[in-house]
Amino acid sequence: MIRVCLVDDQPLFCGGIAMIIDSRPDMRVVAQESSAIGLTESIRTTRPDVVLMDVRMPGIDGITATRDLIAALGDQAPKILVLTTFDEDEAVSSAIAAGASGFLLKDAQPDFLLASIRAVAAGNQVVAASATRQLFERHRARAGEPGPEYDALTPREREILVRAAQGLSNAEIADAEVLSEATVKTHISRILTKLALRDRVQLVVYAYDHNLV
Repeated sequence: MIRVCLVDDQPLFCGGIAMIIDSRPDMRVVAQESSAIGLTESIRTTRPDVVLMDVRMPGIDGITATRDLIAALGDQAPKILVLTTFDEDEAVSSAIAAGASGFLLKDAQPDFLLASIRAVAAGNQVVAASATRQLFERHRARAGEPGPEYDALTPREREILVRAAQGLSNAEIADAEVLSEATVKTHISRILTKLALRDRVQLVVYAYDHNLV
């Protein structure tokens, strides 16, 4: 059972999402919060696997709330999916940098929302809105050369980094690189460690920030 917490200041939207989630046998909403104030304590009590976090809320915004949750709970923090609209691309980038595991547009189809929750809860896929490429392309002008952390990667790890940033799954990377999936997982883990990245979403951001894809 995937436990979900909703954080959004719009009651109708939040209620509608809760109905969709609770209609599925493999997930349920364990908490609904109208603001991020006191969110860390709520998370400690309800222990959700995934938090759906609105970006713009009164008081504490979703980016700050994401950063606070990661800082307070560390490895015990739930996966965070940021809910946003297309014109908030700067906020999306900031949320990913703060530790969010992905983001969705608020007009996403219900089936895509549910699939995204499952993917993030499983911890093995990058979840992004349909506008992912456009969002990252807007920031290409700020791209800079990678630092010494990139030099620590082996040639094989650099190849896998690019393929992962292009959205390939472990199975697809294994096929392209003629490796086993287990080996690919090991490479991904080492890449994240060497680049001090939390997950594959931040890996994608890193690749775009440094003009590697």
